[in-house]
Amino acid sequence: MLDRARRFSIKQIAAQASVSKATVDRVLHARGSVHYQTHRRIQQALEELEAQEKSGPAMGRTFHIDIVLHTPKRFSDAVQEAIHAQLGSLAPFRIFPRFHLYQEIDTQQMSDLILRCMDKGSQGLILKAADEPPINEAVDQVTASGVPVVTLVSDLPQSERIGYIGMDNRTAGQTAAYLMSRWLDKDAQDVAVVIGSELFRGEEEREMGFRTWLRSRAPHLRVIDISGGMGVYGPTLERVSQAVQAYPSIKAIYSVGGGNRAIVDAFAALNRPLAVFIGHDLDQENRQLLAEEKIAALIDHNLQVDARHAFLHILQFHRLCKVDPIPASPVQIVTPFNLAH
Repeated sequence: MLDRARRFSIKQIAAQASVSKATVDRVLHARGSVHYQTHRRIQQALEELEAQEKSGPAMGRTFHIDIVLHTPKRFSDAVQEAIHAQLGSLAPFRIFPRFHLYQEIDTQQMSDLILRCMDKGSQGLILKAADEPPINEAVDQVTASGVPVVTLVSDLPQSERIGYIGMDNRTAGQTAAYLMSRWLDKDAQDVAVVIGSELFRGEEEREMGFRTWLRSRAPHLRVIDISGGMGVYGPTLERVSQAVQAYPSIKAIYSVGGGNRAIVDAFAALNRPLAVFIGHDLDQENRQLLAEEKIAALIDHNLQVDARHAFLHILQFHRLCKVDPIPASPVQIVTPFNLAH
């Protein structure tokens, strides 16, 4: 680790890792005991600094932006890639992203993390988190201290966040309902909507848009909720398997979150047909499922554009640029036949 660190000052590494310079020195030179999580955070900080170095030598005022995501790894990987791709385009500002990525984190831990970012000198937060009162209160406290918060993909509309970046989730759900109603026959049947967690506003709005459109335009399709898998393979596999056995007519799925490989595997293990499967996000797992034609269509939006808009929101808050009102990200429908390689 010491060899990798030589290209950066201890001050740079400490700022990136949100720890003291003394802690960095102890880790790099193996002096005294340091908690393994702190050791891992400094390793991650080095990786982030190296990625920023590759993205271009922007010169100018430096900003440490914290990206806090409660999401499956498949999606956080896609967000990281999009953010790093945009760093070089934001010159003359030097953006140093600090990633805090969690597949599982409880409400209190998330609230504490948001406040910790404020205490560690953050100049902006990009946040995907559950819509719960303690989290909204933490966002309000951070914003009141002068640190802007932008929500990504899933909004916190009851908070004082300065803006939301992502698609119109209700419209995305309506789009999925429209496609499903066209691809299924007119017989009365059950269709399932798979929700990672009802605590995420974005997933809830997609489900509401889907259900409302079918109720008014395709009432022969009855919606069955399957929730609680958090977009993670094991819990999603268990919940989908239980639902498919309980409702033998289910042959169509709208997955508003993730865990899509688990959904495919649940149907295959029970030897049940999956006639229509609509999901979200062109990440690596879904790209593979689409190429295999296990998914009929993905509802996607451009994460690189979203990343740029999130940074511009934060820079505008600091009165360093002025941008026009940012509309919701356009909904894009991807099938196996327009999948870019």
